[in-house]
Amino acid sequence: MVKKAKKSKKVAEKAPAVKKAAKLLKSLVLMSVSDKSGLVKLAKSLKKLGMDIVSTGGTAEELKKGKINVIGVSSLTKYPQMLGGRVKSLHPIIHAGILADRDKEDHVADLNRFKVRPIDIVVCNLYPFEKVISKPEFTHEEAIEHIDVGGPTMLRAAAKNYKHVAIVVDPNDYDLIVDELKRQGTISLDTKLRLALKAFRHTKEYDALISRYLTSKVEVGEAFPSEMDIAMRKVQSLRYGENPHQRAAFYKEKGVKGEIGITEAKQLHGKELSFNNIADLDAAWNIVNYFADPTVAIIKHMNPCGVGTAKNISEAYKKAYEGDPVSAYGGIIASNREVDAKMAGEISSLFVEAIIAPGFDAKALQILKKKQNLRLLEMPKEALRRPCKGFDIKRVGGGFLIQDPDIQQLGISDIKIVSNNQPTLGEMEDLFFAWGGVKHVKSNAIVVAKSGKLLGVGAGQMSRIDSTKIALEKAGKETKDAVLASDAFFPFRDVVDLAAKSGISAIIQPGGSIHDQESIDAANEHGIALLFTGRRHFKH
Repeated sequence: MVKKAKKSKKVAEKAPAVKKAAKLLKSLVLMSVSDKSGLVKLAKSLKKLGMDIVSTGGTAEELKKGKINVIGVSSLTKYPQMLGGRVKSLHPIIHAGILADRDKEDHVADLNRFKVRPIDIVVCNLYPFEKVISKPEFTHEEAIEHIDVGGPTMLRAAAKNYKHVAIVVDPNDYDLIVDELKRQGTISLDTKLRLALKAFRHTKEYDALISRYLTSKVEVGEAFPSEMDIAMRKVQSLRYGENPHQRAAFYKEKGVKGEIGITEAKQLHGKELSFNNIADLDAAWNIVNYFADPTVAIIKHMNPCGVGTAKNISEAYKKAYEGDPVSAYGGIIASNREVDAKMAGEISSLFVEAIIAPGFDAKALQILKKKQNLRLLEMPKEALRRPCKGFDIKRVGGGFLIQDPDIQQLGISDIKIVSNNQPTLGEMEDLFFAWGGVKHVKSNAIVVAKSGKLLGVGAGQMSRIDSTKIALEKAGKETKDAVLASDAFFPFRDVVDLAAKSGISAIIQPGGSIHDQESIDAANEHGIALLFTGRRHFKH
């Protein structure tokens, strides 16, 4: 009991010293931001609360324009900026003010000894490095020169000392800290911790972008670097994942130049998007974006149940729907042309989850918005015929599989006709169309098509012959003079034989099997034109 009493006495003796020291020097707010939105409003609010603001450079100029008095960093440190501006805030007067633990007697004594004003709030965010590297005129030496040193140092120092310093990187948090200061005279510890987390994420993202950029310059010619950083920012929280018991969110990858994907789509109408909606919308858009002619795709569970191409978009939709009217119910529709009133009128009689297109005309919107829950998404027109080239990443236990995306187009020079029978011009058009469809179907994949319309799809079967049976069954009586496409080679001649029985007139497949000759012989026996592409399109 005696020992405890002595300990309490020591603590009591220390406390007045801390309080006394805290009263000797008025604390500061340090501001140094790239994103100046809301800055003047925040500064005015803090000034009204009796706080002094220290700043430098463009931030100080912005505050002065707002008629706010600021203390220059050089005035505080008694040192001018040097080395062409490389050294401004890197000074003990600044960093001791940020890092001082107000609960430690020696820290407080040092503040007093060196007449350092404690800094209680740091408002700082960094110039986006992706904007630096997006400037084609910059060499990598010039890009490196633009790397911020003082900013990340201030951020990390303030975040480390979060118990005593509020570090604010996001303008969306300005109102939060002002509100807490007005209501309770201080910023809560919980808020400071959350702000510190944002700061560490901010610097991590900044470093990741620099690392990725320098990796591309140093490890030249290496498709896959020795280390990889992926910076992402949450687009939205989702109600759940693929199933209700799975938590989920939607993220956008940062720092990827020229990529215009599903993350850039603007929702014009309808319910909140779900995890499965977003996945299907992406798959649907990738299909129609493969084709140059007006094309519509209808997706169910990441596979196309209908794809149609025509001279106009309403006719393309009609073909896509006719491919499998039963499966089209509850599907996702994608169009590579603006949705017009005629197409919208056709869709209005069908229950669909979402439609994605590079635009909707006014009458089409009027028609489709009558469906309260129908999600309408508009893709930027710049996305047309520009597939995303970023890495395709698949999660596996403990790691990732990373590959190039499968976005290559098939050219006429890639085709090898291996049968005696030559395809007609019409068959060639259908073969190219079918090939564009089959590459977006889950393996093992077989599609049957005719006259710019997908007639039948066999997807995800463990054997290629079973996928063929399903595709032909789906196509029904329309297989006469239709074409068939396969995402991989035929291990046996059975697919060609079965296709011939259904009236298929031409087949396109990669080739490459040790039994290719058997398939060629079968095609010649049945009078079918057989084409090899030399390229496989597995989609697992």
